[in-house]
Amino acid sequence: MQTHNLGYPRIGSNRELKKASEQYWAGSMTAAQLEQVAKKIREANWQLQKDAGMDLLPVNDFSFYDQVLDTCLMTGAIPDQYHPLIEKEHTAPLDLLFAMARGYQKNGYDLTAMEMTKWFDTNYHYIVPEFKKDQPFTLFNNKVIDQFNEAKKAGFNSKPVLLGPVSFLLLGKEKEEGFDRLDLLKNLLPVYMEVLEKLDALGAYYIQIDEPCLALPLSEKAQQSIRTTYTRLCGRFPNLRILLANYFDCFGANLETVLSLPVHTLHLDLVRCPSQLDDVLDAPGFINGRTQLSLGVVDGRNIWKNDFEQSLLLIQKAMDAIGSDRIWIAPSCSLLHVPCDLDLETDEKNLPDAIRQWLSFAKQKLAEVASLRQIATNPQAAHSKTLLEENARCIEARKTSSLIHNPQVKSRVTAITDADAERNSPFPIRKVQQQELGLPLFPTTTIGSFPQTKEVRQWRAQWKKQQLSDADYLQLVKDATRNAIQWQEEIGLDVLVHGEFERNDMVEYFGEQLAGFAFTKNGWVQSYGSRCVKPPVIYGDVYRPQPMTVEWSAYAQSLTHKPVKGMLTGPVTILQWSFVRDDQPRSVTCNQIALAIRDEVTDLEKAGIKIIQIDEPAIREGLPLRKEQQQAYLTWAVTAFRIAAAGVQDQTQIHTHMCYSEFNDIIHAIAAMDADVITIETSRSQMELLDAFALFEYPNDIGPGVYDIHSPRVPSKDEMVALLEKALYSIPAERLWVNPDCGLKTRAWEETTEALKAMIQAAKALRKKINTPVPE
Repeated sequence: MQTHNLGYPRIGSNRELKKASEQYWAGSMTAAQLEQVAKKIREANWQLQKDAGMDLLPVNDFSFYDQVLDTCLMTGAIPDQYHPLIEKEHTAPLDLLFAMARGYQKNGYDLTAMEMTKWFDTNYHYIVPEFKKDQPFTLFNNKVIDQFNEAKKAGFNSKPVLLGPVSFLLLGKEKEEGFDRLDLLKNLLPVYMEVLEKLDALGAYYIQIDEPCLALPLSEKAQQSIRTTYTRLCGRFPNLRILLANYFDCFGANLETVLSLPVHTLHLDLVRCPSQLDDVLDAPGFINGRTQLSLGVVDGRNIWKNDFEQSLLLIQKAMDAIGSDRIWIAPSCSLLHVPCDLDLETDEKNLPDAIRQWLSFAKQKLAEVASLRQIATNPQAAHSKTLLEENARCIEARKTSSLIHNPQVKSRVTAITDADAERNSPFPIRKVQQQELGLPLFPTTTIGSFPQTKEVRQWRAQWKKQQLSDADYLQLVKDATRNAIQWQEEIGLDVLVHGEFERNDMVEYFGEQLAGFAFTKNGWVQSYGSRCVKPPVIYGDVYRPQPMTVEWSAYAQSLTHKPVKGMLTGPVTILQWSFVRDDQPRSVTCNQIALAIRDEVTDLEKAGIKIIQIDEPAIREGLPLRKEQQQAYLTWAVTAFRIAAAGVQDQTQIHTHMCYSEFNDIIHAIAAMDADVITIETSRSQMELLDAFALFEYPNDIGPGVYDIHSPRVPSKDEMVALLEKALYSIPAERLWVNPDCGLKTRAWEETTEALKAMIQAAKALRKKINTPVPE
């Protein structure tokens, strides 16, 4: 019985990669220095996994930005706009990767970043590959080969990890009409064969190929593409042992296709779909075959300690059917989605020991994998019995803890009625009532946050370390808020925000003020590029002990006659972007959060806040991968948002925000949320995402983002006017808002100032153009 890991967090235990990348982008670190930081992270990760008892260590799971973008470079799938950087500027692969991910605005070039979207149902983002008809592919970058060599020379027993060719194609987009990107497989497979040939020559034995698209309902053409791919790869390289990895759900209707493949090992996500083990074992001929099974029994998506008893039931079932020599033990998916090391959490105030004992981060999950192998293969050993007993005590202690349950919260959720999710009047009536806000055509606003500069972060850090008094910290944040309001008035924004200088993170900030949440000090997880988040831990029943944002919003509104938005994070996003308790349905936890946000919304209205934004960027992210499960999720998710928003009068305008999602298949649910205004990310897709809203005839106001805040690039006024004119084909002028794609927290003030001034000028130009009579 072997143990292995599918992938390890690449950011470093202390976010070394984030810090080094940002220094490199700022020009204060050389490429060689950045590469050295990356090498140290890789070597530390390999050593840690080896020490934890992993037989096979993943290589090529490390990336400077994103594994899908890495595959674009590996296969030469580089959009035409970046070719001058290669052909004329001779740009190094590292800088080319960053240009594709972040945009490039120097040396006379003005290149936009590639589109970005969510990785399946996670909060991780990937760069969307772009394909054209007859797209050529070539081995452009040898990163996987170089990293395998690096691990081999360092003495580690490793397996290269590749994103599978079919998933790579399906995760991309056709940028021309008249072809199907799956038709490109015949051009793409030779590159994969070349890579495997090089790895074979270097002595690679196992190759992990991830095909997460196998968790989705696939067309017959896609299934045939899978059959073609693995028949050819396995036939060409009989000495390589291919491990085909699927995660985040069952193989489902793809199982028959998968079981027909000549691969060496199948990886099953038995956390998301434990029932698929029976499906595989019951398949005709499987028990007497030679295919090995990788059992993903340790949760790679959440931070709760593994229940050994439950995992061992699955392992024993497989052992009874096919024997231990055909079984591998692993996490359910890459550990990219969990923090690095629980041992770094030593602050009892943030994370009490009573809760900490229930948790397991990436390093600890590897130990769980090794322990499960130990217990399964040698159950009578004293050490095995000790491991099992200690685990059972911890699991039972969590179930019976008084920290978890609050009868008043449970009663309030049980008492929710349909009326709690209904506004007083439909949108057309509310729209008339909200005209008293006095907003112009194409009202301008931002999504909420302003740059969290080094100074702002230092204030917060000093305050938390008690190096800055409460009064001094409060005054600094008040000054920043007052300056932000004054600056917004000066540049001419129509709807203002207070800037959120007091907030650390859009979920963590609220979690810190809600009961039922705990926090880590070093529990960072990569969201995209150098962007890391520190998800709260929802361990118990959730409620709001006192108002959370009212004081800051009321203070900001007192400084101006223009409307200031109250800024809240919605219940679904708080749920999705936290590590959620797994001892009750997610819908119940979501309703608890919704009631807490509802209390805040009504208090904001009482304090004179006339526009309230309840951000829900994660509502699409939470959509189950299987269609048969999607409607149930959308029903409770939309209801939770409506519960949060429905307690106000018609005159109060409710906004929501969503970013980096495909909306076509959930547009009916978005409309059912019934927000007065929705702002969405559309700039990287050049307003393409608006097609879904236009075809659906979305009835409420929309603010499509006119510039990309995830890139330092500053767009021109004319560029934004062109995007707005494109939007007018889909949205009536009286329902079109003007705003950036997302919050401006991660940007610098210089670029923020230039971009927002250009955005306001674009709105003014469009107003003038719309109001100008057309000559007869």
